[in-house]
Amino acid sequence: MKKDAVQSKIEDVGIVPAIRTSSARDARFAAETVSKAGIPIVEITMTVPGAIDLISDIVEHAPEVIVGAGTVLDIDTARACLRAGAHFLTSPGFDLDIVKFARLEDVLMIAGALTPTEVNAAWKAGSDMVKIFPCSQIGGDTYIKALRGPFPKIPLIAAGGVNQQTASSFITAGATALGIGNELIPRAAIELHQPERIRELARRFLNIVKTARTQLNLWKAPGVLSVS
Repeated sequence: MKKDAVQSKIEDVGIVPAIRTSSARDARFAAETVSKAGIPIVEITMTVPGAIDLISDIVEHAPEVIVGAGTVLDIDTARACLRAGAHFLTSPGFDLDIVKFARLEDVLMIAGALTPTEVNAAWKAGSDMVKIFPCSQIGGDTYIKALRGPFPKIPLIAAGGVNQQTASSFITAGATALGIGNELIPRAAIELHQPERIRELARRFLNIVKTARTQLNLWKAPGVLSVS
């Protein structure tokens, strides 16, 4: 899948489920469940045992799912993930070498950043989207709104502290998409094998994003005064 198509799908859905489990089996269950629930995007973090083999397996058997590699900390890991078929790479922080590698390989890169300096550096280096992490510890939606001022053209993904209570505010503050982990794929739902619980959470988050975007578009409409 082309990089532009991957980014377009992430922006359209507005949610990047981060899968972080203690076994590949649990991660596979989580990926299958959330993708069938209407979010055809999964980020398999490198902390999952056998993560790279799992990426390869999902890419082969679920071609409709966009599979990303998360918590990529070095080029060797990034290269292995791409060999496995990963459609995008993400990192918790800004690593210039990984961003350059992704750009050279023409794969979607989502670099992590926290400060305005890091956001600007990641974008200038070639990161296609920038993940603001961890968001909740530094102001949550108000921090996203503050960053949106000087960086109106950079697609920002809010990650860390996104839940059913905060998701809407992150979108209306200007986040292009949301990185969601345990709040979307609870550990208990995986351990107890409760796909219906994950499906319901996926439905709720998708509805929250849709409603928030509608509200944001209304605020932007000519003649409408924003009260945010």
